[in-house]
Amino acid sequence: MPDSGGSARAICPSLTDELIAFDDFGTPTTIGVTEVDGPSGRVSVDTFTNEFWTSKQRAANRLHEISYRACFKPQLPRFFIDRLTGAGDVVYDPFMGRGTTPLEAALAGRVPLGCDVNPLSEILVRPRLEPPGLNDVEARLAEIDLGRSGGPAATGGPRDVAHDELLVFYHPDTLRELSALRGYLLARDAEGTLDAADRWIRMVAVSRLTGHSSGFFSVYTLPPNQAVSVESQRKINERRGQTPPRRDVLELILKKSRALLGGLGDAERRVLARVWARSLLVTGSASATPEVADGSVALVVTSPPFLDVVDYVRDNWLRCWFCGISAGEVPVTVVRDLSAWQEAMTDVFVELARVLHPGGHIAFEVGEVRAGTLKLEEAVLPCGLRAGLVPVLVLINDQEFTKTANCWGVSNRAKGTNTNRVVLFRKR
Repeated sequence: MPDSGGSARAICPSLTDELIAFDDFGTPTTIGVTEVDGPSGRVSVDTFTNEFWTSKQRAANRLHEISYRACFKPQLPRFFIDRLTGAGDVVYDPFMGRGTTPLEAALAGRVPLGCDVNPLSEILVRPRLEPPGLNDVEARLAEIDLGRSGGPAATGGPRDVAHDELLVFYHPDTLRELSALRGYLLARDAEGTLDAADRWIRMVAVSRLTGHSSGFFSVYTLPPNQAVSVESQRKINERRGQTPPRRDVLELILKKSRALLGGLGDAERRVLARVWARSLLVTGSASATPEVADGSVALVVTSPPFLDVVDYVRDNWLRCWFCGISAGEVPVTVVRDLSAWQEAMTDVFVELARVLHPGGHIAFEVGEVRAGTLKLEEAVLPCGLRAGLVPVLVLINDQEFTKTANCWGVSNRAKGTNTNRVVLFRKR
């Protein structure tokens, strides 16, 4: 018998039947097989390809609209949350990034758990799980004094960031306000007086540091899911003949807060409040999470770093500076060798098998990288098998690139990842 334990229909019949019949977007599902070598021989895993969730940019709750590099759409975790869990179940993401899975789980009435090696993740995630009222945000912004200097220099990037270097991004008055806000937040954090309104303001400010419209603090730069280097921004400014315009820091934070909180109703707030009391956010390695109890998790939905495709340290250096985090000291897993990546992922799967309860599932999203020559689902399946998990199926969500990829000049099926490739495992 193959290591998979049989066909996907035998292991998870209701989900498999739904995938076979799925035609919500007008195309039939293509059914195939993914074959890999497992510890006990060749393994065949049923593979389903279709457009399983919408490609529209704004088809989820507004709270998700915080930019972050290499994040999946909220519809991906929701697809599995709705089908594989019930109200009050625990849903976990060990590589939570901006927190798409924990937030979507919470909005669905599930208990959110998240882990990330970068402390920036909790800064981005927690405020949206316990959102303050808009009136509270507005009142706190009115109390913050941005009239004082933020100091001549600050640290927190791959190297020390001189205050004057940041003038390639910001008007001098904008930078003065940003530095003062940064100083206020760091002081409150050090004192232990940072509250929900402060955490919300910090999260929104982090999301507005750089971008390509007047809604950001900076001059025009690349899309808002990463910060280019000082030298790269200097070249952008020269090429475009631009200088940083004056931005009102507090007004932009309030504007973005209105957008994020505007669609949040009383019922959703009650759901978030109910599950927040049981939630857990961990800063640490995905392969060692003693804070998460054995057998406590019903579903894992996650997407790990794809080899060396994304440099999270370089992308987030400016965000880390603002939050007082030394980005160069964050132990992000960046490996170029496939076997080393598989070894690291096997360690993660062993830990996930520990925290899953019997019959629980892992939806592990990967991509096709290196111009489509490397399909990571084929690399992931042996990792889960070595951890003693049962592979249920491979789901490939195939759709056109949308706004963010086009901003980067990436055309569909030409470069990067144009599919979500999810390997679904189950604990025996």
